[in-house]
Amino acid sequence: MFFRKATRNDLPFIVEMLANDKLGKLREAYTDPFPDSYHRAFDAIDADPNQELIVADNGNEIIGTMQITFTPGLTYQGSIRATVEAVRVKENMTGQGIGQQMIEWAIARARERKAHIIQLTSNKQRPDAIRFYEKVGFIASHEGLKMEL
Repeated sequence: MFFRKATRNDLPFIVEMLANDKLGKLREAYTDPFPDSYHRAFDAIDADPNQELIVADNGNEIIGTMQITFTPGLTYQGSIRATVEAVRVKENMTGQGIGQQMIEWAIARARERKAHIIQLTSNKQRPDAIRFYEKVGFIASHEGLKMEL
């Protein structure tokens, strides 16, 4: 398995993974025709040097995806914060250690980019994901709040 920046051709596979869980089914549109909103979002991500949309590829197919955002900030004496979002593994590939390899890669990538901290959020409706992130070393040290607009 290797990791690489996603291309526009990867979009259908990425969106399929995003839509293929209980929460994603409620908010994603994996349809034909493929919504142009995903192409616009991809173009914005791809143009931003602080965004990395990553795919895990086993040589035959895309089996995972995640997005890493690198945010420069003033805290910690002007450090960079890496935020991992939208981590997904292809449904028929779960339980094989792919997620752990993806997170380990994300941590190494954050170190390469000189990030001071790596963070992520997980919906409270995903207790298995929360346990997984704790198992790989993340600590629930903060209370996260969100507001849909």
